[in-house]
Amino acid sequence: MILWIDGAFIPAGAARIDPRDRGFLLGDGVFETFAVERGGVLALGAHLARFRRSAQAIGLRLPVSDDALRRALAATIETNGLGVERAAVRITLTRGTGPPELLPPDPPSPRLLIAATPAGPPPSVMRAVIAHGVRRNEHSPMARIKSLSHLDAVLARMEAAERGAEEALMRNAAGNLASASAANLFLIADGACITPAVSEGALPGVTRALVLDLALRHGLGVREESIPVAALESAEEAFLTSSLLGLCPLIGVDGRRIGAGDVGPLTRRFRRALGNAHEHVEALLAPSRGGPG
Repeated sequence: MILWIDGAFIPAGAARIDPRDRGFLLGDGVFETFAVERGGVLALGAHLARFRRSAQAIGLRLPVSDDALRRALAATIETNGLGVERAAVRITLTRGTGPPELLPPDPPSPRLLIAATPAGPPPSVMRAVIAHGVRRNEHSPMARIKSLSHLDAVLARMEAAERGAEEALMRNAAGNLASASAANLFLIADGACITPAVSEGALPGVTRALVLDLALRHGLGVREESIPVAALESAEEAFLTSSLLGLCPLIGVDGRRIGAGDVGPLTRRFRRALGNAHEHVEALLAPSRGGPG
């Protein structure tokens, strides 16, 4: 794997992290991930806008423009030979090096890294458990951005694996459902598309926003609200969304079926509509192998 780091391509084995980097020491940074399909990215502009909002939320400015970042992304994908297959791309921004204390240096010296790796197809269905050991803090601004401080999600996914599931649903401090460890949650009930509100600890996901828009276009009721755990029992269908998952049916939680325990008709309809959302796909073309100017 070849990484793009601050404008230069470096083999992953030769890349080095400064031990004083605040991203390494304190999780002081943000990231963004998305899937590349045959050289195109679903809603790339929305991803870059969220990346900038995440950086702004922690008091950082991106050191490159969106156009320069697009060129760097395209060049990284091309350099790794991933232009014609499915790839997972991650952009990471840290505050850079500084003294080992909480107050960041002023001015900061941000570091920007892009990694692109092959990605297989997403799972056809998933089963989840409700995490017992960790919850999302809906009162924290970190719940609304892609922060490098991601240990809650790591612990939740570890718990899911220990309990034989692919995902973990996370409750918030009030006990309501907030999200999965790395995805947004949707329920279908009484002909409506229901998802936890951002105020409940849900990440304002890019794919989440696309699904909500699709639901409105197809004449379905859309509700962003508090969802108690008990709502899973009456849900007719459920699915998870993320940029890497796309839309994945959730057919069981804690060993109990959701609805009929299979992929429901509205879930199929949403997945097909999302796959056909060509107007949101932006092609990434790499005219050269260099980084941004």
